Amino acid sequence: MSALLKVDGISKRFRGLLAVDRLSFDVPEGGIFAVIGPNGAGKTTLFNMIAGVYVPDNGTISFAGERIDGLSSDRVCQRGVGRTFQIVRPFPALSVEDNVIVGALMRRHDVVDARTHAHEVLRRLDLYDKRAQRASSLTLPDRKRLEVARSLATDPKLLLLDEVMAGLRPTETDRIVSILKELNRDGLTILLIEHVMRAVMALAGRILVLHHGASIAEGAPGEVVRDPAVIDSYLGAEDI
Repeated sequence: MSALLKVDGISKRFRGLLAVDRLSFDVPEGGIFAVIGPNGAGKTTLFNMIAGVYVPDNGTISFAGERIDGLSSDRVCQRGVGRTFQIVRPFPALSVEDNVIVGALMRRHDVVDARTHAHEVLRRLDLYDKRAQRASSLTLPDRKRLEVARSLATDPKLLLLDEVMAGLRPTETDRIVSILKELNRDGLTILLIEHVMRAVMALAGRILVLHHGASIAEGAPGEVVRDPAVIDSYLGAEDI
């Protein structure tokens, strides 16, 4: 598979803190790629550079063969990169349906068309029956799925998922894993940050492990979780 996203030697420093250190990796088109590591490893900073929140101090980021580092977040999204946030951020006073319509309107300027697309997305995320509820009234699992739905409504080619399964029970995690597998089968490329290893192992074809902003391991899930450096810095022997 060819690379849909190519990260080449990017670094980001915040005053004295080197948050991401000369990081390189490729995400193949049609794949599911996971980034794991302890808190403070630079994972969300990485996402923010891909999504256009930060500009890398060094290196390049290419998507579908064209550089996107330095583009604003809205232009990155228009290119086909959608993202969720670790802290879910719906419009709380709007209905579930209207939250998703906002995303759909990026590519559909007719409200009727945007609503039709929003309904399709809501069905895929098991939220259609709750479309009239205010976003503020949803449970945490439903808010997590709404966060995915809002991003999915922009028709991304690549979806960046930032800990969408954090705080969920195992049955709720398995529900989202099933949804993401179906989306991937339909052609969506997924790059996820996740601490829930049962989800990572069920989804990812390849894993990158960050520690202090640098890569300490990359490879197939079965290989990475047995890497001594990964066990020592992140997983711990009891999780293997």
